[in-house]
Amino acid sequence: MIIPVRCFGCGKPIAHLWEEFKLRVKQQNEPAKKVLDELGLERYCCRSMFLGQEDLIELVAKFKKA
Repeated sequence: MIIPVRCFGCGKPIAHLWEEFKLRVKQQNEPAKKVLDELGLERYCCRSMFLGQEDLIELVAKFKKA
């Protein structure tokens, strides 16, 4: 899935924060709570958008339409 531009719950723009979140959590092994706090995501709806997101775009890009 691709991260939505805005949070579904409150409408806050969040897509511009996704790359930094992914980089810091997966590559630099920082705790997700700390990263979300530093990015300014305080609401539960915005946090759930990030924590529930699975980055499948690379996996799907490997397959061609037959």
